[in-house]
Amino acid sequence: MSDERYIGVVGFRQFYGRKIFKPEQVVKLVKEPNNAFDDEAIRVEMKPLGQVGYVANSTTTVPRGCHSAGRIYDTFDRYCYGIVRFVTKESVIVELMDKIRMQIVLVETSEVHQSN
Repeated sequence: MSDERYIGVVGFRQFYGRKIFKPEQVVKLVKEPNNAFDDEAIRVEMKPLGQVGYVANSTTTVPRGCHSAGRIYDTFDRYCYGIVRFVTKESVIVELMDKIRMQIVLVETSEVHQSN
């Protein structure tokens, strides 16, 4: 059985739209325990923009094969991370990451010597 877990992002049209999402982008999922509309609300954030949507939590909005916000709510503390895997006309699908591995690339710059 696969350990992969996916969620759908909704509400992005109220923020910056779908076009800001690209495959391989890292997003942060943050619980909103004081949300007046949904006790299991999880907002989706992207640096440097801030909030860009919510994790789908309704039978009418959760894409097939994805988990709802309610299903993943108790699997992490305050926040977790995910990676955008698919962007379609109707959906943004994010894979939840237990541990994020990032590659850091160092670029050397040549030192400029000033003559005295």
